[in-house]
Amino acid sequence: MKMRVPITKPLFDEADLESLRGPIESGWVVQGPKVKEFEQKFSTFTGAADAIACTSCTTGLHLALAALGVGPGDEVIVPSFTWVASANVAAHCGATPVLCDIDMDTYNVDPVEIERRITPKTKAIIPVHLFGLAADMDAVMDIAEAHQLYVVEDAACGMGSKLNDVHVGNFGDFGAFSFHPRKAVTTGEGGMVLAREPDHYKLVRTLRDHGSTKSDLARHHGKAAFLLSQFDHLGYNYRMTDIQGALGSSQMDKAAYVIGRRQAVASRYDELLPEIPWLKPPHVPANAEHSYQSYVCLFAPEEATMENLERLNGLRNDILMIAEELGVSTRQGTHAVHGLGWYRNTFGYRPEDLPKSWMAEHLTMTLPLYPQMTDVEQDYVIEVLQTAYARATK
Repeated sequence: MKMRVPITKPLFDEADLESLRGPIESGWVVQGPKVKEFEQKFSTFTGAADAIACTSCTTGLHLALAALGVGPGDEVIVPSFTWVASANVAAHCGATPVLCDIDMDTYNVDPVEIERRITPKTKAIIPVHLFGLAADMDAVMDIAEAHQLYVVEDAACGMGSKLNDVHVGNFGDFGAFSFHPRKAVTTGEGGMVLAREPDHYKLVRTLRDHGSTKSDLARHHGKAAFLLSQFDHLGYNYRMTDIQGALGSSQMDKAAYVIGRRQAVASRYDELLPEIPWLKPPHVPANAEHSYQSYVCLFAPEEATMENLERLNGLRNDILMIAEELGVSTRQGTHAVHGLGWYRNTFGYRPEDLPKSWMAEHLTMTLPLYPQMTDVEQDYVIEVLQTAYARATK
């Protein structure tokens, strides 16, 4: 029997619905007490000293680079196989994003490739904890220390992800997280920033609020609320609303359950996938805890090369198209940024410049995964993949 299995779906309940009543009934819907509550719960969950809510992981990364003074003349090293925002933030600061290749086992940045691209202009590295698996932060931090570089972790997918029992976002100078609906905790859109230095927390709080020295909430509850704040920095309007903060706070109450369920579904995929020899499941190093924002496999009916990639990519796409017709939604993992129009046209990148990222874009397959997923739905996904492969290769 045909079923409909989405790529993912957020987990909302009555507690989430009820959480929205507070800001609406109080009338305080801009950044306020609920955002602060959300920040406190997030910092506790990740083991960080503090946390700063903002409008997205993208703006969180932008705030981090701005706080570090990244600007024109600087270079920022970013893996090519990532969502385009990871590189865009460097360009938005006036810096040059320098793309590098990945490790095909983990899809994360290859430290050797970072070393190859360091120049006197390099100011920062943005490692990405892709799909919920921590990057090799021991190696990244060693490189950063040796070359006196800043590290800003793109942990958009990283809530619940750990390396050596340390939650991601706590290794570098900054870490930024996403609350997009595909993430374990969602506020529709939204982000959070962690920092290593107390002064950085203070500066980012100022920068997210136009550069104001005092928030609206602090001014409202203080004396002379009629006077506006001082503005000592050129800031941005990256403030999260209290409606989002209330939802985020409610979502945090079930974050451990949601991540645990994602991991359980992923574990069952691991058990089922030996039935599909042409699909390579995610690799998880022994010292890492994968949070499975996405369950991303590699289409590998044969060893891929740049010469046979077009044929393998066509076959992969045929399989995913048939799966879609049979009700199972899939996605490619993400894109290779160096192949996107602006980066290709601006910097002259060619596919073969970063071959692993290019192959990963063309051969990855993201399977449906969400905390409410049933065994029946998961079994159907496996059945559909087998059927789709048989039809595509006959």
